Amino acid sequence: MERKVQLVENLFYQLEQDTAQFKKASGIGCVAGCGKCCTHPTIEASPLEFLPWAFHLFLHGEAEKMLDTLNERQSPTCLLYSPLSIIDNNSGSCSNYKYRGLICRLFGSAANTDKYGKLRLATCKIIKEGQSKNYNSTVEAINNGLSVPIFTDYYMQLNQIDFHLGNQMLPVNKALKIAIEEVLQYYAYRPFPNPLEKIA
Repeated sequence: MERKVQLVENLFYQLEQDTAQFKKASGIGCVAGCGKCCTHPTIEASPLEFLPWAFHLFLHGEAEKMLDTLNERQSPTCLLYSPLSIIDNNSGSCSNYKYRGLICRLFGSAANTDKYGKLRLATCKIIKEGQSKNYNSTVEAINNGLSVPIFTDYYMQLNQIDFHLGNQMLPVNKALKIAIEEVLQYYAYRPFPNPLEKIA
């Protein structure tokens, strides 16, 4: 379990480097305080993306309580999303940004390959319209060979860590729930993980 968590964290670290480089080259990025994509009711993720988050909760004795919260939750909006107010649901942030999923790390800073094999920047209307000059020049630059993180590359790497957990695409709260259940089940009959320095 600890090895899997470490491998996922290593993958996320590499992605952070790649997206930072892309953002610097493109000049585009998410608008501060915008949480519109986080409120989308059909966001899907794999449990493996949230294994580091679930492991963190377990180390801090919060896993069971969070599992209860997820079991009681009716809303399809990601549990980790914190809106600024009940009036404006589209403004907010991730309550556990360090442990956000792979989809959250890729969207807006990565590309998909279309059916013709052409790279298409996966981003939102807010960025396309609000940062149109940089967006258009970035699309052109990608067509001319600008390096951009690619969704399938990272999901393939994730699947190589654990095909079963990495290949299940589920509603985001279901993925969060399964990630916690995996950690709790793993340590049900095993000693508490070491080293305890992980608690920080």
